[in-house]
Amino acid sequence: MQGLCAPRFESVRRAFEASFAKGELGAAVAVYLDGDPVVDLWGGYADAARTRPWARDTLVSLASTTKGATAVCLHRLVDTGCLDLDAPVARFWPEFEQAGKAALPVRWLLSHRAGLPAIREPLPSEALFDWKRMTEALAAERPFWEPGSQHGYHALTFGHLVGEVLRRIDGRSLGTFLRAEIAAPLGLDLHVGVPEADLWRCAEIVPLGAEPGARNKLHARMRDASTLVGQAFRNPPRSRAVVNTPEWRRAEIPAANGHATAHAVARLYAALARGGELDGVRILSRATLTRAASEEACGPDAVLPGLHTRFGLGFMLAHRGLPLGPSPRAFGHPGMGGSIGFADPDARIGFGYVTNRMQSGLAGDARGFALIAALYASL
Repeated sequence: MQGLCAPRFESVRRAFEASFAKGELGAAVAVYLDGDPVVDLWGGYADAARTRPWARDTLVSLASTTKGATAVCLHRLVDTGCLDLDAPVARFWPEFEQAGKAALPVRWLLSHRAGLPAIREPLPSEALFDWKRMTEALAAERPFWEPGSQHGYHALTFGHLVGEVLRRIDGRSLGTFLRAEIAAPLGLDLHVGVPEADLWRCAEIVPLGAEPGARNKLHARMRDASTLVGQAFRNPPRSRAVVNTPEWRRAEIPAANGHATAHAVARLYAALARGGELDGVRILSRATLTRAASEEACGPDAVLPGLHTRFGLGFMLAHRGLPLGPSPRAFGHPGMGGSIGFADPDARIGFGYVTNRMQSGLAGDARGFALIAALYASL
């Protein structure tokens, strides 16, 4: 183990060390309390062969933990007066009005209520890295349910939908906007599209193996292109090894391929936990942030069979399946495989955990939840 841990939070250090005794490969955890860093720990290895020790600046592919940062970017346009979330998407992206989507509001893209969790037309693998191909397919797509009538996890399409609205309004890609408007002002080592000079810092992701029981059934359905969840996660198709390629790391896939350190994730949510400001840098107004973290959808998920989900505007909200401490106002986003970040505005906590050994959780897993439990026990 390396890094800092305030004495009050020694139980977090112990929980982090315990994860390595249970088979963790490489990971990092960071916590801010009311704007101050109180935990910043890392350990293990950045590669499966255990030849690269994990460093404080090791970058990790975040999977869906990326979505929180993506949402912040769009909400920043709300603050600048460039975007009304109740305006139709087609006002900014005229091609989107196809297939009965002319009145669909931007708000439903953020709350997973748009009915566009997948693309029906089978796409080749290379389409994953082709922004124009993906956004044109989504503009032409017919919703899988009446928009607004229910919600279902937009696992991959969320980033292209939100990112294209931002691009049409601002002119910059989401990754470029994130770097200039959020990451640089706050000093975050957080990227959607890793610069060439930083590719060497990326951890090798050890893919998810087979899981027993119900979890294995869900993952089997995710690999079945005939199911909605399979289309959502696997069209375009991609191998498990793609996350370790330069193409994945360089690309902008704003629902799934952000790369960051745990400290950067925690620092982002530290700002959000304090009403949108940290160290004199304001990234969102309090009013915009309050709307973003208010419940928009809750209940059975139309895409993830057998699961309940709860969403604000771009953020997952605390619920039974996502234990983010005792505050019902906690919000953030987990990622498949284990990474997670969240803000608790009541305790004024910003939390980030990243790992390179994937486990089966779609919304975080036992490693991150154990760290969260240890954190609140310390309080």
